[in-house]
Amino acid sequence: MTLSNQLQTAGVQLELLTGPLTGIYDPNGMGAMFFAVLAVAAQLDRNYIREKTLEGQAAAANKGNHGGRPKVIDDDMLSMALHLRDQEMSLRDIAKKLIITTGTKKGQHPSHATVMRMLREHDEKAATAASA
Repeated sequence: MTLSNQLQTAGVQLELLTGPLTGIYDPNGMGAMFFAVLAVAAQLDRNYIREKTLEGQAAAANKGNHGGRPKVIDDDMLSMALHLRDQEMSLRDIAKKLIITTGTKKGQHPSHATVMRMLREHDEKAATAASA
């Protein structure tokens, strides 16, 4: 409706080229009603699409699919990274020792940024669990 008002204020005319309502509609008078009807129809369509999208996401979540990229870090990799960190190894060296076991990057080493994020998330969870 806001867009419809802005178009009307700017004096934009609507021209329908085909169909039973062919013609030019001025944003004032009869055209104002037409602009409003189109705005309501667009909003209804937007709401319908959003509703169906949310339903699809909920159905996928019920099946265990939550979207996003699959995790490349597993518990074994985390344990190994923690062990290597305890030996005061650098993040780059830790990353070189780890190998991704699943997904499209299978057989490759994780980036040092991934290793840093994995260790930070572990430390944050441990700190939360210790304070609880």
